[in-house]
Amino acid sequence: MELPEFPWDTLAGAKAVAAAHPDGLIDLSVGSPVDPTPELLQTALREATDAHGYPTNWGTPEVRRAIVDWFARVRRVPGLTDENVLVTVGSKELVAGLPLQLGIGAGDAVVFPSVAYPTYDIGARIAGSTPVPADDPDDWPAGTRLVWVNSPSNPTGDVLGVDALRRVVHAARERGIVVASDECYALLPWEVAEAPSILDPRVTDGDLTGLLAVYSLSKQSNLAGYRAAFVAGDAQVVQRVLSVRKHLGLMAPSPVQHALAVALGDAQHVDEQRERYRGRRALLLPALESRGFAVSSDAGLYLWSTDGSDALAQVDRLARLGILVAPGTFYGDASHVRVALTASDDAIARAAARLRG
Repeated sequence: MELPEFPWDTLAGAKAVAAAHPDGLIDLSVGSPVDPTPELLQTALREATDAHGYPTNWGTPEVRRAIVDWFARVRRVPGLTDENVLVTVGSKELVAGLPLQLGIGAGDAVVFPSVAYPTYDIGARIAGSTPVPADDPDDWPAGTRLVWVNSPSNPTGDVLGVDALRRVVHAARERGIVVASDECYALLPWEVAEAPSILDPRVTDGDLTGLLAVYSLSKQSNLAGYRAAFVAGDAQVVQRVLSVRKHLGLMAPSPVQHALAVALGDAQHVDEQRERYRGRRALLLPALESRGFAVSSDAGLYLWSTDGSDALAQVDRLARLGILVAPGTFYGDASHVRVALTASDDAIARAAARLRG
């Protein structure tokens, strides 16, 4: 198995140019939160530090109940039980490992959006299956076993509505395909009223067969360092994945599981963080437009931007302003750059000022 170079390692040259700016580097190339983890969640972690025994792969009863309640209260998905949910060690390991954990391999295909987070492709390769970028169910090849959807999208911010999700689900069920929906940015809508879940009854008609939703608290709760995430959906699929994960020893630490449960029960810190990002977006988006960039950002943490030139040329152009961004080539698009909102208020304000020149 041969994997491509880790994309962000290729930004060293542009980063050096940006770092040479007289006012310093402003790094908007990654989506790592910069704001403090809420004190409520830090306290929860400390409360659970007497963790002498091995944690459970599945998730403690406390955290499983919190996930079930959160889906009903926040994502409009009632009726889940413990059998429908599973704690993961962050969402990236689940994305990378799901094809393998589902028994997908040589001769099988894994489909993901044509412009997408690169780990969908990597997960297919690790399993020995064929990665296939495709946006339309009519383009899914024979032998497709797993289809990834990502709404809101990283990097584009596009959101799939109920009708679009229903079409995916219907096409997958006709062929016995598992659909996994990466919904990690769902509580950061800007230009849309909502980003519905693949598990929403308006999508499923109450039938979860073959469907999984993946979620992370890294963004909404500033818990990236905790690796706190979960997957929910079809109980048979969830339990099949769990049985493999037990053999692999994939267990979120017990203190993290407690903090995850507390985080899911508190909406205030999520609302506060959303407003921080809303304010940063309100500064940065028009500043990019003033520099000649067209910007797409219906939801999520990124401004998907283009000035009409090659993506790498755009990276270089912004690096000369001391601003580092990610080229769209990381995601399958050579004409855009991804600009993250995950920088401090001060850094965003300085970036906006540089863009306005």
